Amino acid sequence: MMKSNAAMQKNETMKFPYSTLMVQGTTSDAGKTTVVAALCRLLARQGVSVVPFKPQNMSLNSAVTVDDGEIGRAQALQALAAGLEPHTDMNPVLLKPSSDTGAQVIIQGKAHATMNARDYHQYKAVVMGAVLDSYHRLQQQYDTVLVEGAGSPAEVNLRDHDIANMGFAEAVDCPVILVADIDRGGVFAHIFGTLACLSATEQARIIGFVINRFRGDISILKPGIDWLEAKTGKPVLAVLPFLKGLYLDAEDAVESSQQTQGKFRVVVPVFPRISNHTDFDALRANPEIDLCFVREGQPIPNADLIILPGSKNTRHDLTWLIMHGWKQAIKKHLRYGGKLIGICGGFQMLGHAIADPLAVEGMAGTSEGLGLLEIETELTQEKRLLQVSGQCTFNPATVTGYEIHMGISRGDALTRPAFNIGDRPEGAMSTDRQVLGTYVHGLFDHPEACSALLDWAGLKNSHAIDVAALREASLDRIATECEPLLHALVRLQENI
Repeated sequence: MMKSNAAMQKNETMKFPYSTLMVQGTTSDAGKTTVVAALCRLLARQGVSVVPFKPQNMSLNSAVTVDDGEIGRAQALQALAAGLEPHTDMNPVLLKPSSDTGAQVIIQGKAHATMNARDYHQYKAVVMGAVLDSYHRLQQQYDTVLVEGAGSPAEVNLRDHDIANMGFAEAVDCPVILVADIDRGGVFAHIFGTLACLSATEQARIIGFVINRFRGDISILKPGIDWLEAKTGKPVLAVLPFLKGLYLDAEDAVESSQQTQGKFRVVVPVFPRISNHTDFDALRANPEIDLCFVREGQPIPNADLIILPGSKNTRHDLTWLIMHGWKQAIKKHLRYGGKLIGICGGFQMLGHAIADPLAVEGMAGTSEGLGLLEIETELTQEKRLLQVSGQCTFNPATVTGYEIHMGISRGDALTRPAFNIGDRPEGAMSTDRQVLGTYVHGLFDHPEACSALLDWAGLKNSHAIDVAALREASLDRIATECEPLLHALVRLQENI
């Protein structure tokens, strides 16, 4: 069912003493994803049959799997670290927020329903069946399952029917390590306070702590480590350094730092429900490009290229775009010869109208689009999930990527496709060739396609970045830094 990680194995196979190990965090973004990815890479290197697993993920960054499903992008990254093809069993429940109180519920790769938070909280008892079903399948195929928790186990308001943290750990009877981010401050309070929020049986599951993102003299940290170990009776298994310059797929949050190194400016509005912003990682890494994410309340700068990203609530984000002056800014940008790309939801916004008669993403109704491409879109219940490859129509270049969208677009602009995917046309271009729309995510990840798109946009003879190589190098780097953690885990089990 899945690709073997034998290609990454060494001649000697390491004996890893945990059939299932769960990594939980004191907070969101404490480093759970990174630790699991690093351990997957380390174990796969040493011949251990290892697979990542996250019972429940909430993220608008997703990936298409080998079995034509949808999982969180972080689990696809962990699969890559383990030498595996991403599979829906690695993330059986994915929540994609469409509002502050509701989300689309993806179960084992397929859209199941849109629920508000209260209804989903009650539904988790049913969802747990799918979680355990996927987990047991992986357990039968692999020697070790590395499980990533979600958020924090200290969220006592979510303890009832919990499937993401200690509720899962208790159900499968697995040990847990707890990761805390020292760069946020208050690391010892985070760890000690998290323990205090857990039941006695849950506390007993935690076999040790990991302090993440440390910079400085570790001897200064030592008294705090000694205090924590004396207070809890549990070891600090590793102190991991703060690493700059990593190129790893973000689980959800948009990169906060602005890139101002290049002369070619690309501007991206940060929609309230922006999705798959990993589309821009290759541009963010390119020293020729100044990539600027523009948030609410920030001025809209001049640009060579504007890109409208994907959205989980396209009509809502279109309203936001217009309310914040982007329609006028885009028209001015085009008058002065700038180029514009719309990806997925951003593509739909470029047309004359977006209709949602079935209330797929919110209230039923129709919204007027930006009117820059002769298309109209109707949102549908069925989601298209597909890995694709083909050719650009405007430049002799190969393009690869994936489609994740709900909706069908129709109109004359589609007779001027941006790409040919197999034997079908895909996307659209305006008659003046200033505006390009597509449903394909990951366009800039392929160096050849990235260079072709940048050439069309006005950056001639660009040197596209190989993000796949950067990602691999980053995985190797975090794996090397996590070697002390791996050795500590083995020693800990040997001493029991």
